[in-house]
Amino acid sequence: MFAPALTIWLLPPVNLALFGVLGLLAFGRWRRAGRWLSGVCLVLLLVLAMPVVSGSLIAALEQNLPLTPPADDPPGAIVVLGGDVSRGERVEPDGPAGTDVGPLSLERVRAAADLQRRTHLPVLITGGSLAAHEPPVAAMMAAVLTNGFGVPVRWVEARSQDTWENAEFSAPILKQAGITSVYVVTQAWHMRRAIQSFRRFGIRVTAAPTRMDYFPDVVVSDFLPRASAWMQSYYGLHEWIGGAGYALF
Repeated sequence: MFAPALTIWLLPPVNLALFGVLGLLAFGRWRRAGRWLSGVCLVLLLVLAMPVVSGSLIAALEQNLPLTPPADDPPGAIVVLGGDVSRGERVEPDGPAGTDVGPLSLERVRAAADLQRRTHLPVLITGGSLAAHEPPVAAMMAAVLTNGFGVPVRWVEARSQDTWENAEFSAPILKQAGITSVYVVTQAWHMRRAIQSFRRFGIRVTAAPTRMDYFPDVVVSDFLPRASAWMQSYYGLHEWIGGAGYALF
């Protein structure tokens, strides 16, 4: 599995920008090839910035998820996958500082709290440290879930560095408790890769996404490039490529 920082450089839009620059640098010796490379990268950057493209990449990932618990093997726990973090400095001398849960993580915590109140199932949060000298993201999310939402957390798995390891390290904890079927809480576009991972380690998944996305309406505004669509395209391509890689394991 690629480290997160390396993945950013290998996927659009960053890799397209890099290849575009290489194309410009090649103008002197390989003028035609450089012009072609720069032109293709520019077109792809514009296409991936269109909401009709980025939104379709995301929405296609969310089709046919297993949203209904199996009658013969109902979930015995809620597994919340660790997400992003936010980093900052103190604003006031005695105010909070350092690392906290990011917006994606907070969405997952909120969805897990709602699900736990409905089902009363035990909660496992999985996710290790995203940088040296930082607490595990699972520990931070557990603190928010317990202190902010009043929902207890039974297990915290604090070693995993990616979705595959979320499943690999969580499966023994769950099986030791006699649990082989779980709800998994994460963003809907991330759910397919999560399901692949947990199935590989013998855990049946019922998807409990934070929210579902829809295919964009085909209107003029959806073809106008937006910077925010690049992030959506990045997430979509990351999941499609990652899912293809996971299928080989």
